[in-house]
Amino acid sequence: MPRAGLSRDAVVRIALEQVDAGGPTGLADLTLAKVAASAGVATPSLYKHVGSLAALRRHVALVALEEMTTTSAAATVGRAGPDALRSLARAWRGYALAHPGRYAATQLAPDPDPDVAEDAEHRAAATRVVALVGAVLHGFGLPDDRTIDAVRAVRAGVHGFITLELGGGFRLPEDLDRSFDAVVDMLVAGVTALADAPPSAAPKEQP
Repeated sequence: MPRAGLSRDAVVRIALEQVDAGGPTGLADLTLAKVAASAGVATPSLYKHVGSLAALRRHVALVALEEMTTTSAAATVGRAGPDALRSLARAWRGYALAHPGRYAATQLAPDPDPDVAEDAEHRAAATRVVALVGAVLHGFGLPDDRTIDAVRAVRAGVHGFITLELGGGFRLPEDLDRSFDAVVDMLVAGVTALADAPPSAAPKEQP
């Protein structure tokens, strides 16, 4: 039986339910046909609300990014430096373990071209996440020209651990929480070293 009052928000909610139910591969397995079946409508009926599967995935990513940003901001408020970074990393991992499919959606990169209007909201949401990480790392006293290096290193380290964990890549019996804390300690040490490093020397001009 078709759902009454089907709208874009309703379609996105159904997609989120399916992404959640699918676990780590929930986003990859998402299709318009599955969403239409859950909504009780024919697949073409969805095009009145979302233009394509790519558009639907963008909407899912937007929700997930906003959720993770809210969770991360709450975890880091009132904290600074290493304490803030540890709280941020744990918030990301906690969100990923609770919502692995949605977490995968946070990794979808929007088109950086500002002329691509359909990605505008997605770009803004992704920018807010990066800005939050930058604000956390600001407490380390990083020079401006090294902040993006630290942001990338933190994202790579935390995301790499999460991806392996969700994918069942850690099979040894040792405690995963302890290992994750060790990774975060290494990231804290690395960011601290980056902040304390002398400025890079300007390249010499060739005669």
